[in-house]
Amino acid sequence: MKVLMLNGSSKPKGNTYQALEEAARILNEQGIETEIFNIGGGPVRDCIACGQCSEQGCVFTDDKVNDFVAKAKTADGFVFGTPVYYAHPSGRILSFLDRVFYCGAVDFSGKPGFSIAVARRAGTTASFDVLNKYFAISGMIQVGSTYWEIAHGLKPGDIQQDEEGLQTMRNAARYLAWIMKCIEQSGIEKPEAEHEYHTNFIR
Repeated sequence: MKVLMLNGSSKPKGNTYQALEEAARILNEQGIETEIFNIGGGPVRDCIACGQCSEQGCVFTDDKVNDFVAKAKTADGFVFGTPVYYAHPSGRILSFLDRVFYCGAVDFSGKPGFSIAVARRAGTTASFDVLNKYFAISGMIQVGSTYWEIAHGLKPGDIQQDEEGLQTMRNAARYLAWIMKCIEQSGIEKPEAEHEYHTNFIR
C-alpha cells in the first residue's frame, strides 16, 4: 500500500514538508510506502474550465499536475499539506488540486486521506476546511486525528517546537494506516456512484 503526499509549499524542506515527513514516518512504521510530491516553485496554471480533460490528465502539460494524477492512480491514500497565506491555503495548491480533481477525480474516489495546514499563527482552520472539501466532493474518506491536523511555525524547522501539532500528524497517520488496512482486508468493493444528473439551474 502507498500514500501519496502533496506538499503545497514552494519550499521543498519547509514546515509543511516537515509535517508531512512526520506523518510519513509513522506510515512507514506501519508498513506503508509513502511519497512526498513537491509542487515546487515553478508556475502552476489555474483551471480554466476548458472541458478538455482526458484519461491522460489535463490538457496543459507545462507543470506537474499530470505527473501527480498518474501517481494517484496507484495510490491507496493521500495527504495534502499547505502553508497558510493570508488566512487561506497557498494559491498554488488550490490551482493544482482544482485541475487534479477535474481530470482525475475517479482515481481518488473511495480512498482515505487527510489535510494538513501550517501557519505562523492564524488561518489554519480556514485552510484546513478548504482542503477538506476536495475529499467531501469526491467520495473520499476523510481521516481524523486527536485534533485538527494543523501546526505552527514561521521559519523552516520552527514546527519541531510544536509538540502537539506533530503529535496530531502522527495520530492522523495511525488512523490513516488503520483505515487503509481495514479497506484492504474487507475485500468489499466501493459503491458505484450515480452521475446521471447535473443540475445547472435552480428550479
